[in-house]
Amino acid sequence: MTKKTTRKGRISEKKPISGAEALVKCLEKLGVEYIWGLSGGSVIPIFDVLVHSKIKFILVRHEQAATHMADGYARATGKPGVVLVTSGPGATNTVTGLITAQLDSIPMIVLTGQTITPLLGKDAFQEADTVGITTPTVKHSYLIKDPNDIPRVIKEAFHIAGTGRPGPVLIDLPKDISAGDCTAHLNPPIDLPGYKVPGKGDRRAIMKMAKFFKDSKKPLLLVGHGVVLSGAEKIVKEFAEKLRAPVTMTLLGKGGFPETHPLALGMLGMHGTAYANKALINCDLICSIGSRWDDRINGNTDEFCIGAKKLHIDIDPSEIGKIIKPDAHVIGDARLVLEQLIKHIKPLDTEDWLREVEFYKNEFPLKYSNDKGLTAQCVIDQLYKITKGKAIVATDVGQHQMWAAQFYKIDEGYKWYSSGGAGTMGVGFPAAIGAQFGCPDELVVAIVGDGGYQMTIQELSTVFVHNLPVKVIVIDNKYLGMVRQWQELFFDNNLSGVDLEGNPDFVKVAEAYSVKGVHIDKVEDVKSKLKEALNHKGPVVVHCEVIKEENVFPMVPAGKSAYHMLIEPPKTKLEKPTGST
Repeated sequence: MTKKTTRKGRISEKKPISGAEALVKCLEKLGVEYIWGLSGGSVIPIFDVLVHSKIKFILVRHEQAATHMADGYARATGKPGVVLVTSGPGATNTVTGLITAQLDSIPMIVLTGQTITPLLGKDAFQEADTVGITTPTVKHSYLIKDPNDIPRVIKEAFHIAGTGRPGPVLIDLPKDISAGDCTAHLNPPIDLPGYKVPGKGDRRAIMKMAKFFKDSKKPLLLVGHGVVLSGAEKIVKEFAEKLRAPVTMTLLGKGGFPETHPLALGMLGMHGTAYANKALINCDLICSIGSRWDDRINGNTDEFCIGAKKLHIDIDPSEIGKIIKPDAHVIGDARLVLEQLIKHIKPLDTEDWLREVEFYKNEFPLKYSNDKGLTAQCVIDQLYKITKGKAIVATDVGQHQMWAAQFYKIDEGYKWYSSGGAGTMGVGFPAAIGAQFGCPDELVVAIVGDGGYQMTIQELSTVFVHNLPVKVIVIDNKYLGMVRQWQELFFDNNLSGVDLEGNPDFVKVAEAYSVKGVHIDKVEDVKSKLKEALNHKGPVVVHCEVIKEENVFPMVPAGKSAYHMLIEPPKTKLEKPTGST
């Protein structure tokens, strides 16, 4: 026991608790509901305490899936998702989930076991330099070497993960630290002198930006993920309506502005709507709100919005000027900045501009044909109509992801989860599981491809064990479809490494895990079979066998600008792309 002096000067005795007990108590105080992960030798002291905790541990079948579940939970609730894994391979299996969260600005805490401190750096069993390996993939990381540091580190980690531009924080815990004695106060003050969280924007920057709006006749608002993260959806809508400006959004900005609104243009960029890209080409001012001008919307900086004024609102100062040099910028929280800016703008004369944009919508609508058989677009479009856009939708990565972004309209924030920055195959299904834990009363749908789904298909065990009513829509074209599309269009149709012949019967796989399976391969069955699946109270896997060689259009080739957009299959051979896939 250690002795301490109370406020009144009396000496009291405090019984030490283990580092693991301190860790779990701190997590409980921070309101953690769930921890996803896998056990192992170096984290046994922590699991020994978790048995008696009110926190529910969710045993997954692979550590990568644990990170994606925590990611989905965070996107659904706005609270950091928590992961616990063992050392060595357990820790390294989280890297994919960490980089997915880092690039998409998702708050997450990953707790990794580690060998005992005397053996650090000596190649002990299941030792890895976890902090060194993961440093480029996290917002911040810790290696704890004193049990008394645990309460401070946990509190700091949650603060860092969830404030400013959110991101993952990794905490590496040697086994002797979690087993050792902790006498520190469990609610220490936060002291991070170098960590500043931007709030409101600078008034001079606000006024400068307002002047650019004043002279615009053809404004365009670009809504990014930062709008959703800041809870700025309402003020963005007010701002757009006051300006009378059309609104487009990035892949992760879906939900930041209602896509059924008359001013909405849907997603822009590589596989965005043709009318959003037409507006991008012809606007005289574009204002990015919480978007980083990434290469999916800006394949060629020299040809991006030629002649238009470029404005940028972002909470992360490092994003200002990184890709596009703006004519004016404001650093701050998107919601707070817009609440300031809206006071200094007036309705613009955009009647002709809105007529022009409406022409683009009518002239270049999204479309598909089922003449050759069942298409993914048909399945997703029907899913949207049946659910009336009210479901939480998590996608995997590939063609189905782009079709889902095109045809499943989202009107609310925190309803759309997709891997934007990392493009992580395998993320959709476990992200949906995490979202269902976070929103147990919501309809959660995972739209996945046959390639990515098989990377985390083992988590059918998780939905079965916990009876989670997640609905999984498997778009099965027996190809790695997006790569096949590129090979067809740019590499003389030299198909290599994309044929998924040998796919299983996904219905039988689901049934092997005691999960209901539904099969669709005919257009006329789509509506009834989807309703059957959605009305089932438990988890369901819907296996949709679609035509094999459908391509996603519109398409802006990598390294090109929206001026080079393909609205339909080209009639001549295309040059090989210079940009990233």
